[in-house]
Amino acid sequence: MNLIFRLLITAIVAILLTRILSGVHFDSFGTAIIFAIVLSLLNLIVKPVLSLFGLPLTIITLGFFSLVINALIILLADYFIDSMQVDGFWWAFIFSILLSFITSLANSMLND
Repeated sequence: MNLIFRLLITAIVAILLTRILSGVHFDSFGTAIIFAIVLSLLNLIVKPVLSLFGLPLTIITLGFFSLVINALIILLADYFIDSMQVDGFWWAFIFSILLSFITSLANSMLND
């Protein structure tokens, strides 16, 4: 049940962020739910591999490169979802930072 709540929170935050950011677009709320599912699968499967290969850069940049990895995951999700559009790397970068921050806040508030 906790997984479903987290996916819904991610979808809600993602659809709200598309209202604020002009460079990220979803066709519908259903697309945002699909995005949340695809994002969780990519974070489960692809992100550990990218983090392992990017570990030297992450250490050198004092963790900044992990933000780049998050943006790449967003762009990869955009590649897999036809009804989602991200207008470039910097939009994915800003979207990933805001999505991570706001979903972390929302999840921590709901867990309390």
